[in-house]
Amino acid sequence: MYVCICRQITDKQIREYCAGGDVSMADVRADLGLASDCGRCGKYARQIVAETVSAANLKNIAYAA
Repeated sequence: MYVCICRQITDKQIREYCAGGDVSMADVRADLGLASDCGRCGKYARQIVAETVSAANLKNIAYAA
């Protein structure tokens, strides 16, 4: 699903970018251009980033044990 209509960025692209964990919204914005035009996607994009980074960090912790 498209999250940022202005830049044609999908939730899948955001999740793939954040899959490694330890990524901030500022990183996503700088590299993908997300929320840099009208900004309407910002709130939902932050939610996706937070969920994806959290899941990636949990996965990394589980493998570290």
